[in-house]
Amino acid sequence: MKEFRYHNEISIPLDQIHLKGELIIPLGAKAIVVFSHGSGSSHLSPRNKKVAEVLQLGGLGTLLFDLLTPEEDQTYAKRFSIELLTARLVSATHWLEKQSDARNCIFGFFGASTGAAAALKASVYLPQIKAVVSRGGRPDLVTNALSMVRAATLLIVGGLDTEVLDLNRQAYDQLRCTKGLEIIEGATHLFEEYRAMDRVCSLANSWFHHHLKTG
Repeated sequence: MKEFRYHNEISIPLDQIHLKGELIIPLGAKAIVVFSHGSGSSHLSPRNKKVAEVLQLGGLGTLLFDLLTPEEDQTYAKRFSIELLTARLVSATHWLEKQSDARNCIFGFFGASTGAAAALKASVYLPQIKAVVSRGGRPDLVTNALSMVRAATLLIVGGLDTEVLDLNRQAYDQLRCTKGLEIIEGATHLFEEYRAMDRVCSLANSWFHHHLKTG
């Protein structure tokens, strides 16, 4: 059984609100992956939780949290405000850095859909972010910042998610960092097909373990 130095639900204080989430750090973990979910989703997303569990088994910490409060999530404009989601992700990362159990850890981002856009943009402001993985992401929403991304970035897209795949291919060409583009054949946007999410988990786990090295 995996042992943890921290495993609990958390509440991140931010201005006049609190963002709910879950922080899990395996004993001996030297890196933590912060999740940035897509619009309409939450830290309870079964797909993101599946990825998080695989990362935890591999010895990485994970922070899953809601980028918006339940009230904010009712507002369409806030769901798709990349600026707001980016600001929340930056603030949550700063909060995490101050936690004693996260001390001396390095960090990565895992983003899905619009959350991937926020992850890429936030990484520009946070040089401590060493790796980003995007699942079915919308990197096109941060076109003006793509060339400034320095974190090693992996774009994972379903082969049948044709429109998003085209957008990711265009974004890939604009990235100037260490990068990769993985196409999961037969998968649609939500990767609901047989073994599709298993492949996402494997790719993300390998990418983070390779790029979140602590020396």
